[in-house]
Amino acid sequence: MTDYRALLAVIAVPRLVGTAAHQRVRDRLKSELVGRGFVVMEHRFSGRSLLYRFGRTPLDGINLIAVRPRVRIRTWLTAHYDSKGQRLSMASRLLAAGLVTLGALELAGVALRGLLGMLNLGPADALLGLAGLVGAALLAVNPVTDNSAGAVDNGSGVIAVLATVDALPPHAGVGVIFSDAEEYGLVGARAIVRERANLLADTAVLNFDGIDDRGGAVAFVHRPGPTVDAVTRATDARGWRRLPVLVDGIAFGAAARECVTIMRGDWSTTRIVHTSNDTAERLTLEGARQVGVGVARALQPA
Repeated sequence: MTDYRALLAVIAVPRLVGTAAHQRVRDRLKSELVGRGFVVMEHRFSGRSLLYRFGRTPLDGINLIAVRPRVRIRTWLTAHYDSKGQRLSMASRLLAAGLVTLGALELAGVALRGLLGMLNLGPADALLGLAGLVGAALLAVNPVTDNSAGAVDNGSGVIAVLATVDALPPHAGVGVIFSDAEEYGLVGARAIVRERANLLADTAVLNFDGIDDRGGAVAFVHRPGPTVDAVTRATDARGWRRLPVLVDGIAFGAAARECVTIMRGDWSTTRIVHTSNDTAERLTLEGARQVGVGVARALQPA
């Protein structure tokens, strides 16, 4: 039986794409998969991201794709294994994005009033415009760093994948994808869809991203279907079709028959994501265990 907390302590280290720690974590995950009877393939890719040197230089990464011999894959269990830090937490970025939205709506309203000959600016217009500028400034000075151990995001998702595998029989029709460079804008997942879309055809993709101990489970449904419905019920998750987050399931959903991203947490979770406070010490992994058991139950034949 795997000691998931001990494993989390090993993989929940700052592991920005391309660093030595990133490679060590990838090697450990390959070992974990091989120990479970999987054949692991490295999918090397290159892509561009505005978050990586403003898109001027290609970003190289390695996705791990794992299957068991003589098993037909009906469901992929996926989680990204890279991490990143930023000056602003996810919560702060969401607030900043909200300010930008207010500013954009104000700008559109001013333009419309100008066209209608009803332009009469007041203090409220100035305040909303300033809010938009403040939000834009905050997002502009928020570079990617390597100062977050990424325990919730997304060591917990990796553990949830392994917990699901461990709760299923060896002949279960599941494969595993540990995707890379998600933190740079789903670069690894997009590469799989671009270069290995045949792997996802007629399958369900269950993506795990950010499984905290606290809060409720959320099913971010990218492409609905019976497997997604069963997983949503089994994890007691609240289903959503739109959320202000960027997750690999958005990319995978373009090629899979069904696709959902399972998350768990509350507002306090968003306050530590991408910060130095996202450490293994704050997790018991009870959330990941519950999600893994629930997903395995949903995938078991009736």
